[in-house]
Amino acid sequence: MTKEESEEFVLKVFIIHGAYGDPNENWFPWLKNELEKLGIRVFVPKFPTPERQNLNNWLKVFKKYIPHIDEKTIFVAHSLGPAFIMNVLERLEQPILAAFFVSGFTGLLGQPEFDEINKTITNKKFHYSKIKNNCKNFFIYNSDTDPYVPLDKGCELARKLNVKLIVVKNGGHINASAGYTEFPLLLKDIKDFLSKYKFRQQ
Repeated sequence: MTKEESEEFVLKVFIIHGAYGDPNENWFPWLKNELEKLGIRVFVPKFPTPERQNLNNWLKVFKKYIPHIDEKTIFVAHSLGPAFIMNVLERLEQPILAAFFVSGFTGLLGQPEFDEINKTITNKKFHYSKIKNNCKNFFIYNSDTDPYVPLDKGCELARKLNVKLIVVKNGGHINASAGYTEFPLLLKDIKDFLSKYKFRQQ
């Protein structure tokens, strides 16, 4: 095997939805399609929500995907998704390549319909040293007009992960209701990040 061949790898991306969400909403199908055009293997798990939504049940769903997670893995997560992925990163035995967090937050939002079902995932003390050891590359996007997640939540998350927050102007919750059935900035940033790596099609 040549050095060039050994540097190539099959990339895997996981797209994680949030509370009251599913894999077929927002910009998820569009991003999946665009990434698959690049030869990337894409997983979009479906988690129980709002009924039976808690950390243990989400981890049970995710358990079957663990064998696919390695240093060639990228997580893309929306809303509740980033906090869930941080729970996953705390538990992994090896690092991943990168994580892209959209409209993410930790703690409570002061909205009972969300806080009650989110609390086991978000309202806890995260082990940020373990999280950062398992992922060296974070990208965080939050909107300045999000009706659910205050911009301060994004600022706090970015600060704890030691990265610069990417502010999406007038982006709402960066979901379909705010006009985001596509998210070109996210796709561009993923492509730019991957430009320094060599990966082969699956």
